[in-house]
Amino acid sequence: MQQPPPGQMPPQQQMPQIDPRLTSTTFEIPGFRIRYNMGMVRGVTVRSRSIAGQFGAAFQTLKGGNITLLTELAEQARAEAFAIMVAHALQMGGNAIVGIRYDSSEVMENATEVIAYGTAVYGEWQQG
Repeated sequence: MQQPPPGQMPPQQQMPQIDPRLTSTTFEIPGFRIRYNMGMVRGVTVRSRSIAGQFGAAFQTLKGGNITLLTELAEQARAEAFAIMVAHALQMGGNAIVGIRYDSSEVMENATEVIAYGTAVYGEWQQG
């Protein structure tokens, strides 16, 4: 698979995947036997809203309620961090990720870092 330019994720359909049933905030997945712990994995992205988006978000705050422009930005950042984490787990030979967490912090005005992290594991569905 061709590597995307730095800072750009390939289209979702080209991203390597882990079965969504094998990504969990818990440390066990019912019916799935973890055989190997591959180690911690993470995905980090830093996002900012464009100047136009900042003005739009500022206008939405005047009305009150959900600030959809910022909600969309947060969701995009979490999805990108998650996809990077999955790619990292696959690189390490994992086929599942347990103990998934998210964290975020403002790294500068109007720029937020989002990290998704967890433990990559290799396992198999139990028979019977």
